Amino acid sequence: MARKTRAAGAAAAAAVLGGLLAGCSSDTSHAYQTDYSSHPPLHVVGYPSTGSLQTVQEAVWRLADGDTEGLAALGVDDKDADATARNWVKAFGAAAKGEVTADFYDEGSVRQVVVLYFAKSGQVKEIEARIGEDDAWGLTLAEPDPAEASAKPGWAPAKPGATGSRTSGAQPGG
Repeated sequence: MARKTRAAGAAAAAAVLGGLLAGCSSDTSHAYQTDYSSHPPLHVVGYPSTGSLQTVQEAVWRLADGDTEGLAALGVDDKDADATARNWVKAFGAAAKGEVTADFYDEGSVRQVVVLYFAKSGQVKEIEARIGEDDAWGLTLAEPDPAEASAKPGWAPAKPGATGSRTSGAQPGG
């Protein structure tokens, strides 16, 4: 009888602990899982950090969803985040619904330059993921001019992975 009581007690404790742990999971984690399952996978080249990868993935999802508010929320200390988000969604939103490859350059401990390749349209976009003042990853959203926001980077290879992620050589944007 004591063995059954201990087993029942252990099962009850496990159920309570499981419920507590489930209650601790954030809505952000759930939203990420939902987004992940409802969008095409991001193809990745190079060596992203966990933070830069998640931020870029979320940015592509916000583009595909036409979610300018959600994209602007990823901005790190940029007064032009709202205008830039609108420009990016207008320029790349339709293409982001298809296959997208993110080519991550340099090491990503605090910031990382990323080139997005949109297979559907052939467009190419350079973005920067970095850690903000609150130690959370976000994007530099400082392109309020529509022409600047949609401009193809002059230094980027024509195809993803053509030069691979680099740690030396030509600098992004230069």
